Amino acid sequence: MTDGDFGLLSPVSASSAVTALTGDRAVIAAILDVEAAWTAVLEDAGLAPQGSAAVVAEAADASHFDLALIAQRAQGGGNPVIPLLGELRARVKALDITGGGAAKAVHTSLTSQDVLDTALMVLASRTVSALLADVRATTTVLATLAERHADTLCVGRSLTQHALPYTFGLKAAQWFQGVAAASRRLESLELPVQFGGAGGTLASGAKLTAGSGTTAFALADALAARLALTSAPAPWHTNRLSVTSLGDGLAALIDSFGKIAADLLFLSRPEVAELGEPLAAGRGVSSAMPQKQNPVLSVLVRSAALQAPGLASQLHLAAATFNDERPDGAWHSEWPALRQLLALAAGAAGHVRELTEGLRVFPEAMRRNLGISGPLLLSEGVAAAVAPLLGEDGKQKLQAVVDETLTVPAAEQADTYRKLLREAVPSDKLSDAELEALLDPASYLGEAREISRRILAAYSHDTSTKGATRG
Repeated sequence: MTDGDFGLLSPVSASSAVTALTGDRAVIAAILDVEAAWTAVLEDAGLAPQGSAAVVAEAADASHFDLALIAQRAQGGGNPVIPLLGELRARVKALDITGGGAAKAVHTSLTSQDVLDTALMVLASRTVSALLADVRATTTVLATLAERHADTLCVGRSLTQHALPYTFGLKAAQWFQGVAAASRRLESLELPVQFGGAGGTLASGAKLTAGSGTTAFALADALAARLALTSAPAPWHTNRLSVTSLGDGLAALIDSFGKIAADLLFLSRPEVAELGEPLAAGRGVSSAMPQKQNPVLSVLVRSAALQAPGLASQLHLAAATFNDERPDGAWHSEWPALRQLLALAAGAAGHVRELTEGLRVFPEAMRRNLGISGPLLLSEGVAAAVAPLLGEDGKQKLQAVVDETLTVPAAEQADTYRKLLREAVPSDKLSDAELEALLDPASYLGEAREISRRILAAYSHDTSTKGATRG
């Protein structure tokens, strides 16, 4: 076993599934796929000998290449395409049954940036496709939670303090909306093929296709079709919107995961205990404190959310400093940032799926915490309903009730507020039954249920199975 980067210090993305999508072997495989597809395009156009594509495809098996050696040799030319091409051509020559024509066709009229940019779009396409499967499963679960808990009362918090009565269903619906909106944005992105040749003018491509009945643009479109990428109207060597848009889309999705993780980290605290992560043997353990059950899935997802904005920013920094027709360093700084974003998104998507599918919900604890502030949570609604009954200074009188209530210990505030409010409002203007109705938290939920319904309806196609929004 050789040394390598196994994600020891990046546990959120340390999995065989994520490595298979974004690791060095996956990068090499994408580069080789681009070269093999290009040879097939040339053969189809009559610009490479018959049989060339089959030979190159056989030679372009990523398992036969020494990743460490290619990485070391990449320092000589500044990118991994150059040393990889040397080995690919050698393998093609050994297998060539076309008399050397296949080896000559490899990389013809391309440049390293054409291949690497296109390969990274291929890598992104495969990774996004895989992570969106996890996301669809997550939105399905969140939609179900939103409907199942549409009437599950909890406390809404504002600036860390109890604010108003809320429902867990609306919280789940808002989680759903964040993930669904971000994933829809990511799914809609175009991942284009790159082509342009040595200087972005297609000079070599124009020469190659002269008199052939085709054009370099047509070849690029054919390459895009073979790789399931989007055709590009022109080379984008120094116009990096495709890269920054992809980075922003990944970061936005991770942002939505981070919101869920941040809420769960608070709501799973023992003194809150409204939610709990799924239990699994060996998960959440402490090296020193055997009683602890750490919310490790949320911790890992939050770690991704804290890293993603900086990586997306790096892509924008690179795009803003792409000088000349081939940049000196900015392009190179994109690669690790983009790949890490892909890895973080894929890793976090899997963790969020597992987290939501096994989420433990404790409505009794939600109701208990709601009762800490008790009827004080209804003071906004009480003021709106009662102040007009008390004359011009009605609001001031009710504020005085609240202020006096807040002077007593928290455990006594609910009873104190109810008592002082009853004393402040004459019973002939508001009966005991009417007052108690005003102090029922379920009476002051506004449009919580309708907001949830509208959210789920707006993204009804963003769940993975039929009947996803059934409770």
